Amino acid sequence: MMDGCIINLSNVSRFYQMGDEIIKALDGVDLKIAKNEYVAVIGASGSGKSTMMNILGCLDRPTKGNYTLNGTAVSTLADSELSHVRNKEIGFIFQSFNLLGRSSALANVIQPLIYRGTSRKDRKIMAMEALDRVGLKGREHHLPNQLSGGQRQRVAIARALVTSPAILLADEPTGNLDSSTTTEILALFDELIKNGQTIIVVTHEPDIAKRCKRAITISDGKIIKDKLN
Repeated sequence: MMDGCIINLSNVSRFYQMGDEIIKALDGVDLKIAKNEYVAVIGASGSGKSTMMNILGCLDRPTKGNYTLNGTAVSTLADSELSHVRNKEIGFIFQSFNLLGRSSALANVIQPLIYRGTSRKDRKIMAMEALDRVGLKGREHHLPNQLSGGQRQRVAIARALVTSPAILLADEPTGNLDSSTTTEILALFDELIKNGQTIIVVTHEPDIAKRCKRAITISDGKIIKDKLN
């Protein structure tokens, strides 16, 4: 294992049964990602990149092979243990933001800390720090519909960061944003990388992949290219 390796996939496959046919969504994937890497996983629709995201995010399990995340062999964990790992180790950022519409920015960011059992006092302090970190100080009491698309994604990023996860996993994070707002969000990712965060961006957009330090291309469930930008 490489020094500082935070993700290690070893011969990971994910097969689905569709009638009499077996779909190989992932097929014998080996992948190592080190701490503080900025990685794009790129591929066309149906390439296997969404399956890769689900496995990296502990939302799905490999049919075969092993996945080690930050020193924990997660492939064989029980559902309750897997849920704990997700809450502790992974911050998710989605294209559609996935914010609670009737809750303030602060309440949205606090949500993962409630699941973790953080005290009421500490979780407010931690959530305010996360919002400040993404440039939303003074917006903590705004509802999502009172914020721009870029600000809503910043709330989502703050929510992902608040638990100090080992990795940030971003699924098409700029898909609902215009070009100037996309540039702002990617600049924020650059800043997080400078501060030691590990970020994996799942995308179908080559321009987004070029902003990352490393680009992994998937086709037909296999890694066909893995290069540094």
